[in-house]
Amino acid sequence: MLKPVDPGTQPQPERPIGELVHELIEDGKAYARAEIGLVKAIAAAKGKALALPATLFGAAFVLVLAAITALAVGVVIALSKFIGPLAAGFVGMLIFAALAGVCGWVGYQRLMRAL
Repeated sequence: MLKPVDPGTQPQPERPIGELVHELIEDGKAYARAEIGLVKAIAAAKGKALALPATLFGAAFVLVLAAITALAVGVVIALSKFIGPLAAGFVGMLIFAALAGVCGWVGYQRLMRAL
């Protein structure tokens, strides 16, 4: 014998396409806002975690600059006894410019290999 159809399982009437598209757009906007909020939260957490190490690296950089300056002054003073102060300054500048050039060239070569 056939069972009677349950009236509670009747299919709902179809909604208009415009309404479906509008709902899809709203869901997409909500998803995009949630993703942006997640990215902002991740960035804020990483920023807080990197604040102290970045400060320490900055202080280390300043101290290295001071050490290099002291070394350069020492080189110029030592050379000035032999070739005079002006020539010693020029030779010291050439030495440290050559070292900077070598460091820059090696860094450039490594960067090109990495890309």
